[in-house]
Amino acid sequence: ELWHGTVVEFHLEGDYYRAMPKILDYLIQTAIVNPYANITFVDPRGRLYKFDRTTTKMPPPPKETLHHPHGVDVETIQRMMRSTECGNMLDFMKEHFHRVGEQTSRQFLDFAKVDGKSDPKRLNPDEIVELVQAMKNFNDFLPPDASCLSPLGDDLLGAGIQKELQPDFAAAHQRKPSTYSGYPFIVETAIAFGGRIPSRGEIVLYRFANKIPLLYDESADVSWSVIKSINWRRYKVAPEMPVAVFVHMCSTKIPYKTVGKEIIADIPEVTREILNGIREVARRLELYLSRQEKVKREQKRLTIFSKYLPKIAEFSTRLAGKESVPDIDLLLRRAKRFEQEGS
Repeated sequence: ELWHGTVVEFHLEGDYYRAMPKILDYLIQTAIVNPYANITFVDPRGRLYKFDRTTTKMPPPPKETLHHPHGVDVETIQRMMRSTECGNMLDFMKEHFHRVGEQTSRQFLDFAKVDGKSDPKRLNPDEIVELVQAMKNFNDFLPPDASCLSPLGDDLLGAGIQKELQPDFAAAHQRKPSTYSGYPFIVETAIAFGGRIPSRGEIVLYRFANKIPLLYDESADVSWSVIKSINWRRYKVAPEMPVAVFVHMCSTKIPYKTVGKEIIADIPEVTREILNGIREVARRLELYLSRQEKVKREQKRLTIFSKYLPKIAEFSTRLAGKESVPDIDLLLRRAKRFEQEGS
């Protein structure tokens, strides 16, 4: 009653029992990267899997944007020219492209040797090809802004990780917007330690593209090659530790390596952002592990104190010719207080 919304329903055939582990992985990872969503799944055996939202906060919605000149192809330009209402190339550039103003439009048309007063509908195919090539070679276009993207943010990504994996430590970091080939993108990284993270003898990698989990062909992905290139011992991470790394790429065009859309290609700009993002969260994990090591050393020290102090107090009493043994609990409490203040 009073319910409203949209229902999408479809049917497909498949071997569920062979695919079941990947289906559950997909749902768990979807819940991680969408912590504001309630997900309910009933499998063919009637078993219920429920992933409750942990927050009602939503990521910022994307805004509509125009094409950036570096990211268009010949077919796109031809389609734009057929539908444009602009009567000259100067207006065409200003009207149909992202962050192209009067001055930039004139500079580009001079660079491309195109008359600004010419009618875009009258350009022949060869001239359109030359125009597109000139767009890719012109370096004075402003980079696209990221208002057309909808990244998660540190809080939402961290909340999803805490909800599903319950780690002892987690840190998330959102990189500043960057671009490749005229397409804006934002890389978000996170790292988690302990909790439900399995200890596989190597780092567990979770990959996402526009909030969609990527489950297959992990070893061929750029994120895995970046992880392999890092000296993790610098961050106090040993192979047997339960550590997971999360990489989320948000873009208007994800640079997939294959048509299966499971592998992100090794684009230099993307690789740099992923590497810097992982390094940032790895430094935070290093700080946490260093503090844990210090706490363990102090706990071991206190254990030794509590073991030998009674005997030391007893022998000291005899040597001093005293009758009553001093209270060692006060000394232990002071040692514990110093430990807590130091940590």
